[in-house]
Amino acid sequence: MTEADFPADDLIAGFQIENQPVRGRVARLGAAIDTILRQHEYPEPVANLLGEACALAALVGASLKFDGRLIVQAQGDGPVAYVVADYDTSGSLRGYCRFDPARVDELSHGYARPGAHTLLGKGVFVMTVDQGPEKDRHQGVTPIEGETLALCAEHYFAQSEQLPTRVLLGVSEHDGAWRAGGAMIQLIAGDLSRGDTEEAWTHVNALFQTLGEEELTDPELPADRLLYRLFHEDGVRMFDPKALRAACRCSAEGVLGMLRAFPISERAEMVEGDGMIRVTCEYCSRVYEIEPEGV
Repeated sequence: MTEADFPADDLIAGFQIENQPVRGRVARLGAAIDTILRQHEYPEPVANLLGEACALAALVGASLKFDGRLIVQAQGDGPVAYVVADYDTSGSLRGYCRFDPARVDELSHGYARPGAHTLLGKGVFVMTVDQGPEKDRHQGVTPIEGETLALCAEHYFAQSEQLPTRVLLGVSEHDGAWRAGGAMIQLIAGDLSRGDTEEAWTHVNALFQTLGEEELTDPELPADRLLYRLFHEDGVRMFDPKALRAACRCSAEGVLGMLRAFPISERAEMVEGDGMIRVTCEYCSRVYEIEPEGV
């Protein structure tokens, strides 16, 4: 790709560190994450949590080798009941948080921004792979560990996949617009040709840990330059990026199908004073007005 063609934002791309048994992915979110976060009036700590979840879903979901979805979810007994981010292999991304505004406000007056564990409390971190209605979902569940979703993801990979993984996530506002970014590296298993990979992993991980949140979200620092800054001494090869976009899969047909699953008596209780049933999509806040007779 030429520099003119290379997208600055809303992309996910894989990379390989030359002559090292380490691969990774980098995500940059601009307009896509701003759209997702502004569909609801999230306080800053909650917006930060959801932005991290969306960046993480793209980072992990981009590894899928089939058409499907990767869902990142965390839920607990804290001020945020749950956060969910949904990535599909077409590049569509959506997310939502359910939270208690009063409890979040109580946590928001300290010097440090409350993180994942503080907001979610005691609970679980879940990754779900959905290959469509014809196949069973694959789901991995681990306890919420650490104050960031990045640490939750690292714990998940260590426990569920036995795969050494490091994840960094960042969310910030620039010129009144939300931005998010993320990067992850994973160790490729050693074999006879590679030999012991521990020294290489230590070396690459030390470089990776110098990456700051502000670099992940800096609009003046494109993904390719970010990777070069980190790994230019070893050499790094970035693969063609894939575009990301904010998109919700809700539809009138889906809402009708959901309503038809309720007993007639329960549907009758949903009818409002003007004779209509109204259903609001949690993700995009779109309101569907349905005539009961149509159900």
